[in-house]
Amino acid sequence: MAIAALAFYRASAVDIVFAQNPLDRASERRRDRAWLRGLVEAEESRYLVFWRLQALLRTGEPPGIAWANTDIRENMIRTTGPILLGLRDGIAHFVVDVSGLEKPERELGVAGQAQFGDVRAAASLLAADDAAILAQGRAMVGWHANHRYCGKCGETTRPRDAGYARVCEDCDAEHFPRTDPVVIMLVVRDDRCLLGRQEGWPLGMYSALAGFVEPGETIEEAVRREVSEEAGIEVGEVRYLASQPWPFPSSLMIGCHADGLSERVVVDPSELEDARWFGKEQIRKALAGGGGADRLWVPPPMAIAHQLVRAWAEQD
Repeated sequence: MAIAALAFYRASAVDIVFAQNPLDRASERRRDRAWLRGLVEAEESRYLVFWRLQALLRTGEPPGIAWANTDIRENMIRTTGPILLGLRDGIAHFVVDVSGLEKPERELGVAGQAQFGDVRAAASLLAADDAAILAQGRAMVGWHANHRYCGKCGETTRPRDAGYARVCEDCDAEHFPRTDPVVIMLVVRDDRCLLGRQEGWPLGMYSALAGFVEPGETIEEAVRREVSEEAGIEVGEVRYLASQPWPFPSSLMIGCHADGLSERVVVDPSELEDARWFGKEQIRKALAGGGGADRLWVPPPMAIAHQLVRAWAEQD
């Protein structure tokens, strides 16, 4: 049987959370120190504030990012400084880390108006553009927090290029933010799809299989390897659907549909608690909230796994 390497197609009505970032990242100007200094000093510049990986959010309605003004500069972590997220309508948007503060809302003077909250929990409540900006900010703050020391010689590093690089103060090694590619795939066979669950998940919850892409591996090779390892199913054609930034800490979820060529499921207990085939009507009931007699339910719409399942279930 001939196997296509990686086929592409459009899915209808796919709304990926964290994937609609409205900012112009202005990457070509990040080394222009005078330009950056002007943006930092501009009164209209806006600052997304993080404290221990939690974002400062408005407490009122509608929920959203609690953007800070230039007064926040006095509370920046000096080893990182402001990280440029991008421009919108000519206004610079930065992210800053104030994790050194003990009582951040009070010390920043925002108690009662804003509070720090978990990005994942807040994402489904926010406008699409705010959620995408939060993802970018969290990934950048997390990367800086974990790369204060050089991986080559162990000495301290300093930020450069508006926060998109760190340079070792001893050996001059350059370090850049990395994104880990993860394949997440819905395996389909006739009118059924393969879903799995991990130990500890809520009762009845099943999701698409997923795994990290290994060095020297293509997307389709990673899909076939992961499905074979976790569920013992042989996979043929792989079709790309959509991708999702996942800043926990810094992954890119590469969503695919894949054709299952074999039937018998053999679960690797070190990876999954269970995996099984589900019919399209079962899936449609789960998406509608009913779940059927087996109480099946799938991840919520903010997860790309939900979009993979929905795109397949809504096909004729």
